[in-house]
Amino acid sequence: MTPTALRRAAALTAGAALAATLAVAAPAAAQEEGGSFPVFLAPHYTELDLTGDDAVDEADLELVAAALGTAPDDDGWLPEADADGDGTITVSDLAEISSRMVYDDGPFELVEASVVDMQAAMNAGVTSSVEITRAYLDRIAAYDRAVVDPADDARPLNAIIATNDEALSLAEEADAVRAERGMTSALLGVPVALKDNYDTYDMPTTAGCACWSANQTDTDAAMVSGLREAGAVMLAKASLDEFAYGFVSEFTAGAEPGETLLVASPYVTSQSAGGSSGGTGAAIAANLAGIGFGTDTGGSIRIPSSYNQLVGVRPTVGLASRDGIVPLALSQDTGGPMTRTVMDAALALDAVTGVDEADPVTAAQAGLVPESYTASLDADALDGARIGYFSQMLSDDATTLRLWEETVATLESRGAEVIELEAPDGLEAVLAEPSGSTPEFRHDLDEYAATHLAPEVEARSLADVIASEDYVTSRKEIYEGRAAITDEAYEAWAGENGSHTLQLAAGKELLHGVLQANELDAIAYPSGVPYNSFATNMRLSPNTGMPAVTVPMGVATEEDGTIPGAGVNLELLGRDFDEGTLLGLAYALEQAQPARTSPSAYGPLG
Repeated sequence: MTPTALRRAAALTAGAALAATLAVAAPAAAQEEGGSFPVFLAPHYTELDLTGDDAVDEADLELVAAALGTAPDDDGWLPEADADGDGTITVSDLAEISSRMVYDDGPFELVEASVVDMQAAMNAGVTSSVEITRAYLDRIAAYDRAVVDPADDARPLNAIIATNDEALSLAEEADAVRAERGMTSALLGVPVALKDNYDTYDMPTTAGCACWSANQTDTDAAMVSGLREAGAVMLAKASLDEFAYGFVSEFTAGAEPGETLLVASPYVTSQSAGGSSGGTGAAIAANLAGIGFGTDTGGSIRIPSSYNQLVGVRPTVGLASRDGIVPLALSQDTGGPMTRTVMDAALALDAVTGVDEADPVTAAQAGLVPESYTASLDADALDGARIGYFSQMLSDDATTLRLWEETVATLESRGAEVIELEAPDGLEAVLAEPSGSTPEFRHDLDEYAATHLAPEVEARSLADVIASEDYVTSRKEIYEGRAAITDEAYEAWAGENGSHTLQLAAGKELLHGVLQANELDAIAYPSGVPYNSFATNMRLSPNTGMPAVTVPMGVATEEDGTIPGAGVNLELLGRDFDEGTLLGLAYALEQAQPARTSPSAYGPLG
């Protein structure tokens, strides 16, 4: 980042002149009202805050400018402002502190732009939320349904089901807030793509099924409400496996009658983007939105994150409300961010946590959620960390094994201890426990239909969906099997003393015990292999309810003999509501071993 304040500071010598000409991160109106934005960035951007408002802004620079030339024995000495520790407040200290401002008037490129990049450019007036939103809409129009990959077997992305007709108006509102009050939130004006099972009052929620094209709810999902309160722009609905079942993201919403569509990975478009949140994965990887949200029952955030070189967060069940999200199996369902950087994931997660009476499981988080997950983002977070792994969760796939070994070497080089663990009795049962997507789906879908489904929707039950014949018809037998699950069978599975309920509790106790007994910060394993899952690795988090963060390790090469360009992620599992630790470890790895690449076929528009 190259703020105007940084460039000017080096050329100025007079404190008064310096203070008068420094660029600021927030408009004067915000300063006059005493407004400030809260903690929301990694320590680098807040550790030199001198005024205690958790931001480096004009007020901090004025303090440093007034103290220029002072030393410890002088009046006006400000030890916190001595950024370089040389015992004198100089222009170099002012330059260092000004560089922590979220402000950049240099060139702005949308492709691969992070949330911080967007905020810095919008604060400086280089771009606006309207311009960013319009640019993403243009990219969706140009790239989503077109075949742009030069390969013979290339396919369109099919990542977006619908864009929001109100997106530009929402962006205008965000720009007006910035003009009046400054950067009120890290997500102010940032366009978001939501998996199309999140309710939104301004876009239908189809769950990927043409039979639900009329499901225009009049309320938002709870997590969407959090994003709106943060000033984010609801840009588009991302495609998914119909009703979130499957790992290939096949859907009928928006397709021609009788046809289905499949989502492609922007890196190798002949390959799946994974599922069920494949549309979110492809859209964020191809830079069709700023940040994305998916849902995960048995791997549906983490698989497409691995396929598409993204950071994915499956939060602790209970960290974010599921109210207003079309369910698959509420014993394991959870929503979370899918982003291009760990910082973006932390910022996105900040906006969606909270206790919600409509989802009683969220009561467990009370008092356990930090003010901001970004406070954990430290490049030195691996130093002294203890990370365990089970050898049976490793693959002998050439790409995955190579990347695992390289990543372990990186972790150890940054001070982490990576420890092979002996598998405890009961681990196989945890990994083998199936998803609740069959025994729970009809029951949970009925609950959603009763409380959220728009009255215009005719298919109000799974039996109605089947009768409509307006769905992925190859799944007819699957849907019929789910529709046949009796209330008694559901209770025996997911009731208070149901077999699944008891196994999830046992899994949680077992893995927490492993973490505690070995004094571990996390358990690590590959999220998969190139364009495929591996064994039962995806089950560890949903079968314990514990959080997992997946982060890119690298890509396959010709020498591996797999699929060149395919990504593989490292997954970190931690204690309930300890997402901050996991994000901190992932951030430190990302800084030490930056692995994400940008898909070459989806570069800047000409």
